[in-house]
Amino acid sequence: MKKTVLTIEDQPDIQRLIRMTLEFKGFVVHEAADGLDGLKQARSLKPDLILLDVMMPGMDGLSVQKTLAADPALASIPVIMLSALGSAADVAAGKRTGVRAYLVKPFSPWELLDLAGQLTAPTPAATPAATPS
Repeated sequence: MKKTVLTIEDQPDIQRLIRMTLEFKGFVVHEAADGLDGLKQARSLKPDLILLDVMMPGMDGLSVQKTLAADPALASIPVIMLSALGSAADVAAGKRTGVRAYLVKPFSPWELLDLAGQLTAPTPAATPAATPS
């Protein structure tokens, strides 16, 4: 089954790069150009992964992530924050919201694929306890 990724990013060129990179590896990609639309799509799609820009018009990525984390139906979806803001304070602020990773733009498409693969990989099922014969 293909994994679904929601990209919340206001820059069309970055959206295109992300879409092409992830689709190349078989991900299904949905896109939102702002935080409010991203939250709406997250609620309806329940994606396997969310890629979230920090600086967007209207609702910024930090606020979007805080809203996602506070919603029990969405809190378990892994989020990778993407931003041109790369200072230690910016990265720390992003990570405090509960994101799983923070990539500074420009980021490597290979790094994005690696993280997306890790965060959407199935977790090993618990092995049932052996029963005595």
